[in-house]
Amino acid sequence: MKIGVIGYGYWGPNLVRNFAEVEDVEIKWCADKVAERRALVKKRYPFVNAAESADEIFGDPEVAAVVIATPVSSHYLLVKRALERGKHVLVEKPMTQTVEEGEELVQLAEKAGLVLMVDHTFIYTGAVRKMKEILEVGEMGELHYLDSVRVNLGQFQHDIDVLWDLGPHDLSILTYLVPESPKYVSATGADHTGSGLSDVVYMIVHYPHNFIAHFHVNWLSPVKIRQMLIGGSRRMLVYNDMEPSEKVRVYDRGIRVTTQESIYSTLIDYRMGDVWAPKLDNREALSIECAHFVECVRFNKVPRTSAAAGLTVVRLLEAAAKSMGAGGARVKV
Repeated sequence: MKIGVIGYGYWGPNLVRNFAEVEDVEIKWCADKVAERRALVKKRYPFVNAAESADEIFGDPEVAAVVIATPVSSHYLLVKRALERGKHVLVEKPMTQTVEEGEELVQLAEKAGLVLMVDHTFIYTGAVRKMKEILEVGEMGELHYLDSVRVNLGQFQHDIDVLWDLGPHDLSILTYLVPESPKYVSATGADHTGSGLSDVVYMIVHYPHNFIAHFHVNWLSPVKIRQMLIGGSRRMLVYNDMEPSEKVRVYDRGIRVTTQESIYSTLIDYRMGDVWAPKLDNREALSIECAHFVECVRFNKVPRTSAAAGLTVVRLLEAAAKSMGAGGARVKV
């Protein structure tokens, strides 16, 4: 299979490296507007054709699939052009800037019978896949809450705020672990640089049956934190991506509530059981993702991070943006 990569900036080199290692895959093209980036890809991969314009890739009938690693503002037009030229597509997160754009691309891919997959890399990590397994077998019991913190100092973006930059990672994990549809979103944020883009955002996703998910994303933190807590009626789970090992820990802890006739006679007992760290698959997530994309193209499979999943994340982001614009009001999803 011959593929073309558009964008060799921050994430593009990682994609090129991993696709170069997928069996029976040839990276025929890499396009980037910056001459220095094109020179770099030629130095590292002399067999790859470096082009200034993506038109070279779209116009090559030998190219079966296109990988797009460019700013989000360019995603819609590039993905649309690729699909219209009969190319399968893997696009960096978030899929589009608006729900309307995402819906059009989903329909276009379905009508053409093409694979449209979103680069939600964390879904392919051993930690998140193990968390999914734990939830599916019912070890957690009824889910009560998910609390996520993803903060660091920088890296400031010029076209999207911190929510659209960091939020897709944890929102994609949420929608992967919790397939139930949310009811509404509320969010609040602040801009401390005068850029017009929020650098600190707090977002809450409300679900039926009293499940709630909270997200804190921040470009102004003195420390880097990548942590998620999930509480259930039977177990609790901590996912710390900064841990070199034991990224996932399961706690046999919780409460038991005995309700009498009034709130004053409600009894709460605490259960403090064991803690264990399940064994995780330590393979590079991006390597698994790239191989999965190729497999989906070859065998016409629905990707784990499909366009529909990518669209769900965009819906949540757009609802959060509307909520911030309305002073934190609840917005239906």
